[in-house]
Amino acid sequence: MRRITLDDVASLAGVSPITVSRALRNPRSVSDALRLRVNSAVEELGYVPNVAASRLASSRTHTIGVIVPTLYNVIFAEYLFALHEVLVVAGFQVIVVNSRYSEIEEENAIKALLGQRVEAIIITGIHHTARSRQLLAQAHVPIVQTFELSDDPINLNIGMSQERAGHTATRHLLGRGFRQIAFLTGNLDHRAQSRFDGYHTAMQEAGLKSLEMIAHRPRHSSVALGSELFGEMHDRGDLPEAIFCTDDNLALGAMQECRKRRIRVPDDISIIGFHDLEFSACAAPSLSSIATRRYETGKLAAEKVLLALDAFTKTGIEQIDMGFSLVVRESTSRDVDFLNRDIPGSG
Repeated sequence: MRRITLDDVASLAGVSPITVSRALRNPRSVSDALRLRVNSAVEELGYVPNVAASRLASSRTHTIGVIVPTLYNVIFAEYLFALHEVLVVAGFQVIVVNSRYSEIEEENAIKALLGQRVEAIIITGIHHTARSRQLLAQAHVPIVQTFELSDDPINLNIGMSQERAGHTATRHLLGRGFRQIAFLTGNLDHRAQSRFDGYHTAMQEAGLKSLEMIAHRPRHSSVALGSELFGEMHDRGDLPEAIFCTDDNLALGAMQECRKRRIRVPDDISIIGFHDLEFSACAAPSLSSIATRRYETGKLAAEKVLLALDAFTKTGIEQIDMGFSLVVRESTSRDVDFLNRDIPGSG
């Protein structure tokens, strides 16, 4: 079957190919009646514009590259929703690439996106291969690193201190009088490692041991994994007074396993999670957690990219600390009103 061309649309609409091109690229540049005729012809013929040809004819691609470490974890859903909500409305297409927590795959994704001439790259995290960092630093497009704070940002950095958040969660448990506090995690990626560093520092400050209180499995965080890790810990006889989980899914799994084993939360053991996912407030008991600003991070990253593109320049280095919140619920305290603290960003 022959491919429908711009000339076919022009013939059906009764206008020139140049007029069709102008109507599709910039609908406001033509009259409403003409725009309707062109759109009607496009729909009737099933015409799909040749994007590659358009890119060759213009310096604009109207595409933004986004790299996330996984599409499995729900924590990136709000983030990606915010990016799409801002960028698509502004007329951009969002290309999402999954690096699968691999710095090598991330490097390949950066090369692929730059090869497609994206107008900006929004990337999760701050840890990259030397080649990736070089590519990003030398790219003549806005670069946004998100979710973490870097000591050496490439361009724009919007995130939070994962270590400080881990420290805050652990200090909350210590403040409740607990001394045997375990740490549960799945994949020990850079952000989970930073949360552990915060946990370890808080335990050291309290003069307590921590290294033997870790339950870890190199798998995606999930409810099932949380249940499995807690079950193994309990079977070994290592029942702590409290647990800090690096993900709410792990925390929910640990609480479900407690229920199966007739261990009461928080009477027998307290549990705190991370990210404050939607189900955390609805769990039974409700789950204490560190609330991270994922939607706000994505929205601000997209807005900053649009501002940079409007100025036709790659902005200078800027860092924005989004902060986080400690949300105290029933899983660590029956008196849930005693502490609900917002920890703002420092910049």
